[in-house]
Amino acid sequence: MKLTILGGGGFRVPLVHEAVATAATGLTVDEVALHDVDPERLATISAVIEEQGARLAEEGRAVALPRLIATTDLREAVTGADFVFSAVRVGGAEARTVDERVALSLGLLGQETIGPGGLAYALRTIPVALEIARTIAELAPTAWTINFTNPAGIVTEAMRSVLGDRVVGICDTPIGLVRRVGRLLGADLVAGERGAEVDYVGLNHLGWLRSVRLEGTERLPGLLADDAALEEIEEARLIGKDWVRADGALPNEYLFYYLHTADAIERITGAATTRGEFLAKQQGDFYLAAAEADGRGPEARASGHAGAAGSAGRPDGAGGAGGEGESDSCCISPLDLWRETLHEREATYMAESRDEERREEDVAGGGYQEVAMRLMTALATGRPERMILDVGNIGAGREDAPASERIVPELPADCVLEVLCEVDGDGIRPLPVAPVELGRLGMMSALRSSERAILEAAVTGSREAAWQGFSTHPLVSSPELGRRLLEGYEAGHPQIAALFSGR
Repeated sequence: MKLTILGGGGFRVPLVHEAVATAATGLTVDEVALHDVDPERLATISAVIEEQGARLAEEGRAVALPRLIATTDLREAVTGADFVFSAVRVGGAEARTVDERVALSLGLLGQETIGPGGLAYALRTIPVALEIARTIAELAPTAWTINFTNPAGIVTEAMRSVLGDRVVGICDTPIGLVRRVGRLLGADLVAGERGAEVDYVGLNHLGWLRSVRLEGTERLPGLLADDAALEEIEEARLIGKDWVRADGALPNEYLFYYLHTADAIERITGAATTRGEFLAKQQGDFYLAAAEADGRGPEARASGHAGAAGSAGRPDGAGGAGGEGESDSCCISPLDLWRETLHEREATYMAESRDEERREEDVAGGGYQEVAMRLMTALATGRPERMILDVGNIGAGREDAPASERIVPELPADCVLEVLCEVDGDGIRPLPVAPVELGRLGMMSALRSSERAILEAAVTGSREAAWQGFSTHPLVSSPELGRRLLEGYEAGHPQIAALFSGR
């Protein structure tokens, strides 16, 4: 079985490799192909993974180490794949800082996926995502594509226009919410223990847990009435216990940016750096130090000791010991550097939303790699799973069916929603949800309408559609600000400027 990871030089890729190598879900993968447009990042992550595999073998945790291929050729990476994980970041972390700063300069929220920054991210990403989808359709037509690329909802929706039901989006935030509630109730809600029934509905990063039933009894109202219980739920602490109690639902943590927008902007602007700037520096430092530790950095090249990518290029095969006069990075391996950086990254996630350090139990947890591996295993082996996924409002090819057959009848048939699904060897089946309340439906409709205008702009090159998308986003709601946002992103992003260059 071949797994292709697009964005294979990305920082979180070793998490996927560890899950594969340890057969965390019982699935054996023969080959992992890493693809990235940046050969240096690809070499660094390859080195981390090679060392990770050796460590896992030494510790007796490696069940089946897959053959590793790293390439900058998309067609080579995709050909013959059984599964494709798509996790690309067009423009890198540096582009994210532009997304944030253009919005903040206009007094608007500057965040990766929420607000105008998320629209700018989508605008430059969708053309690349569509090219990826077309390549998969040509070279791996039976593959399942699992999309991590943000903004996951609208990017998955774009890819479905090519791949249909064989592409699905995933996000670990709704699963994290449901697991926190499950811990309090003593049951694995996603797996369906004790007859668990869960109603979670929304768009990616805009969803709500509205009902939890165990053994036929509704349990959510009791949790919402219990301050001690809400104290154990990160989302309730972030957004406010009184609010979630009044709303009658537990929100996805990203609702913080919609419900506390002014506070979020104040905290972001009051910090020394934006999240994007923090990650750009942190990851830049990591990739540089890891390259030095692996014998590929500037100092190694200057001294004539540069090695090939991966552990094979280090004289000792591990990169653990350094000689006199070498930089400090030589004395710690790429894998150890990665682990240190990862913990700092996860601990500071959404820091602007918190008045306290993130709790260890919230930093820990399965993460998106576990969700992806469980999904992949269910599809490959037929072992049933339940998980919250980003899927079409109705199956591909059934868009003309009566609206009553959709998950949410009021929304378009091809709209991608985030809901609980059953998965097995026959595919992915969304479970029914209760009617969506008017307020939630309005938030979902307004956001997806804005995103769809951006999708149209990305596909057609229409500057007018992009202007509409930015102007009508719920956190903008201004044609003048929409125009200034578009001008700012054209100036800051070559990909966006090129998109409209012919118009």
